[in-house]
Amino acid sequence: MWPLAVNKPKHLLSVGTQPLIGHIMQALKECSVNEVFTVVGYRKDQIQSAIGNGDRYGLRVQYLDQPQRTGTASALKVASEALGEEPFLAVYGDLWLNSNAIGEVLEKAKTCPRVMGVVEVMDPTDYGVIQLEGDRIVRIREKPKGSRGAKGWVNTGIYVLDAEVFRAIGNTRLSKRAEYEVTSSLQQLLDQGLEVRAAMIYKEDWMDVGRPWDLLEANERSLAHLPSRVKGTVEQGAVIRGPVYVEEESVIRPGCLIEGPAYIGKGCVVGPNSRIRPSTSLQDRVMVGTSCEVKNSIIMSGSRIPHMSYVGDSILGEGCNLGAGTITANIRFDEQPVQMRVKGRLVNTGRKKLGAIIGDSVQTGINVSLLPGVRVGSGSWIGPGTVVSRDIQSGQSVLMKQTLTTKPMKKRGTAPKDD
Repeated sequence: MWPLAVNKPKHLLSVGTQPLIGHIMQALKECSVNEVFTVVGYRKDQIQSAIGNGDRYGLRVQYLDQPQRTGTASALKVASEALGEEPFLAVYGDLWLNSNAIGEVLEKAKTCPRVMGVVEVMDPTDYGVIQLEGDRIVRIREKPKGSRGAKGWVNTGIYVLDAEVFRAIGNTRLSKRAEYEVTSSLQQLLDQGLEVRAAMIYKEDWMDVGRPWDLLEANERSLAHLPSRVKGTVEQGAVIRGPVYVEEESVIRPGCLIEGPAYIGKGCVVGPNSRIRPSTSLQDRVMVGTSCEVKNSIIMSGSRIPHMSYVGDSILGEGCNLGAGTITANIRFDEQPVQMRVKGRLVNTGRKKLGAIIGDSVQTGINVSLLPGVRVGSGSWIGPGTVVSRDIQSGQSVLMKQTLTTKPMKKRGTAPKDD
C-alpha cells in the first residue's frame, strides 16, 4: 500500500466518508453486534483515537495489544482470554465490506459453530484458496502458486469460530510468509475431522484492499449509496447535481459544479469556478481552488489543489500542496490497462483510467505532469515543469534539468533597450 500507509495503518485510509475500519464498525452495528474487541499493534494510538470507545458507532469497543505483528492466528490468540469458550465473530480490519457480507456468515453460523466467508474471484493467486464440497470446506491453501488466471473461491477474512480454534493455534507453525496464519489453524481442525462451513458472499458486498488502486474502487462503492445533504455553505452561482454530501464549515464558491456521488468533508473550500466530478471524496480541510477539476479521486485531509490543476483517478495523501497547472494523466495512448510497479515488477491494475498515487506532504511546483500509474513517496518535492514518468521514493527532491539558449533577435523595427 506504499506510499499511503507509511504514516498510518492501512485500516485508517479513508474511502467515502470514513476510514476502512469505520465501515467495518458500521457494518457490525447494522448486524446487531454490540461489543467489539479490537486487536491493535502498529500505530495503535491512531486507531484508538479514530474509533475511541465506539460511541459514534453505537458499539462498546475495547482494545487488546498485539506486541508483535506475527500473523492473524497470533492476533486471535491475543483475544482468547477475553472471548472465552463462546462462539465469536472475527473480521480482518483492513477490508472493505458492508453488512450483507457479515450477515451471510452470521446466518450460516446458525447451523455450524465454525464458518468462513468465501467469495468467488477470477484470479485467486493472492488469497487463501478454498476447496469446497457443497458448502463444506475440505482444504485451505494460503496464497498458492500456479493458480493465476484460474477462477476460484477465496477466504474473505470474515469468520464465526469457537474455542477449538485457540487449541489449534497453539499447534500452528510459521507459514512460508513467516506468519502464524489462522487459515493454517483451521486446516488443522479440518485434518482432525472437525467441520468448517463456507458462507458464500456476493463480490459486490466485499473486497480486499491490498493495493493502492483498490482504494479507488472501495471509494466508488462507498459513495454509491450516499445521501444528499448540505451542512455547509453553497454560495449563489454554484451548482449541485446528484447525491452530494457537504459537511459542516465547508464552502462551495460561485461558478462551481459538484456532480455526485461526491463527499465534501468538514472545513473544505471549493472554487470558485471549479468542478468536482463523480466518485470524488474530499476529506476534512481540503482546498480545491480556482479553475480546478477533480474526478474519481480521494483527496486526504489538509491537502491543497490551489489553482488550474487536474486530478483524475488519483489519490493524494494528507497535507499535499500541488502547484498551479499540476496535471495527473490517467489514460494511456493505447488505451490498455494502466500498469503500476509493485515490489519491483509491473502489475496490470485492470484499470483503463488510473492517475497518480501520492503520499503525505508532497509538494509540486507549477506545470508538473504525472504519468499514469506513478507513485510519489511522502515528503518529496517535485520541481516546476517536471514530467514524472517513474516512481519517486520518499523524501526526494526532483528537479528537471533545462538548458536555456539566448541569442540576439534579428532586427525588425526598433527593439526596446534594457534599463
